[in-house]
Amino acid sequence: MDFNIAIIPGDGIGPEVTAQAKKALEAVADEYGHHFTYTEAMMGACAIDATGNPLPEETLDICEASDAILFGAIGDPKYDNDPTAKVRPEQGLLRLRKSLGLFCNVRPVKAYEQLIDNSPLKREIISGADMSIYRELTGGIYFGEKHLSDDGQVASDGCSYSVEEITRIAHLAFKEAQKRRKKLTLIDKANVLETSRLWRKTVTEIAKEYPDVAVDFLFVDNAAMQMILNPKQFDVILTENLFGDIISDEASVIGGSIGLLASASVGKENSLFEPIHGSYPQATGKGIANPLASILSAAMLLRHLGLQEEAASIETAVEKSLELGFSTEDLNPKKPLSTSKVGDFIADYILNPEDTNRNFKNIHAGQSTII
Repeated sequence: MDFNIAIIPGDGIGPEVTAQAKKALEAVADEYGHHFTYTEAMMGACAIDATGNPLPEETLDICEASDAILFGAIGDPKYDNDPTAKVRPEQGLLRLRKSLGLFCNVRPVKAYEQLIDNSPLKREIISGADMSIYRELTGGIYFGEKHLSDDGQVASDGCSYSVEEITRIAHLAFKEAQKRRKKLTLIDKANVLETSRLWRKTVTEIAKEYPDVAVDFLFVDNAAMQMILNPKQFDVILTENLFGDIISDEASVIGGSIGLLASASVGKENSLFEPIHGSYPQATGKGIANPLASILSAAMLLRHLGLQEEAASIETAVEKSLELGFSTEDLNPKKPLSTSKVGDFIADYILNPEDTNRNFKNIHAGQSTII
C-alpha cells in the first residue's frame, strides 16, 4: 500500500528522534511491502528563523495533502525566555491543530515492567497501570478570547465549549473504552465551572448509547490526587483542553520515562502523531535523546492507517529494546546507546524478529544488531 506522510522534524531534538521513527517506518515498509512517500516541512522556531512565520502556508498545504503527519518537537529557549516575543513557536502548533481540526488528543500511558523502578512512584502503586487519555484539543481556555487591560494590570482568558465539541470527542473516547476494559472517567470541575457542567450533562447523555461502558466522574483536583494514589483505577480518561494538558503530563511519571510517551492528535480528515517530551534543547545534537516516544508515535500512525500488525511489530521491537537494555542514557546510564543506535536496533528487530542472538558489543560498535 502507498501512503503520503508529512514529516515535521521541528526544533531541538525533534529532527534526531524523528529520524529514528522514520527508520522504523522504512523497516515496516520493507517487511510488509508498503511504500511511504515522505515530505518534510518546517514548523516552530526553525520556521520563524527561516520565514518569520511559525507555520508557513507551504507546511499547512503539505499537511492537508498527507495521509498522516509525523511531528518531532517544538520550542526554543530564546522564545521561552522572552515574555515580550509576539511570534512564538507554539503558535504554529496551535494554528496547525485549529486549521486541520485536530480536536482529539490521545495519549496512551503504560507502566512498562522494565521501567517501573525508574518512576518516583512505588512499584505496588503503578505496576499494571495502563490508560488512554482523551483530551479535547481545539476548544476551551487556550483558544478563548484573551484580554489585557490598557494599563496592563488585569488579564482574562475566556473558556467556552459547545455540545458539538464535547460530543465528537466523547464518542471517540467511548469507542476506545469498548475496546479496552470498558470504563470511562470524565474529569471536570462541575462544582464550579459552567463549561464543566455542560461536559458532564453531555457525556451523561452520550453514555446511554454505550451501556457496556461504566462511567464515573472526578473533579480535576481529586483526579490529580488519584493519579498518584491509584492510577490503576483508570482505563479511558476524557477531559477538556486545560485539564487534559495537566493530567496527561502528571500521568507521564507512571511510565518511568517521558521518553516513552507517544500521542496522536486526531481530526475528521487529518491526524498528527508526536512524542510528548518537547524539544529538550539541552540535548540537541548530543545523541542522547530517547527516540522511543517518537518511534511509538510512528506505531500510532500506522494504527491510524489501519496497519495493525505493522504497528504491533514496532511496539514489540520497543519492548524488546527495553528488555535487553538497548536504551539511551536516561534509561541505561551505565551502558547507554546513542539515539541513532537505538533507532538502528528497532529497525533491525522489525526486519529480523526471530533472531534473538544479539550481540551487545556489535551495537556499541555501530554494527548491525543482527548476527
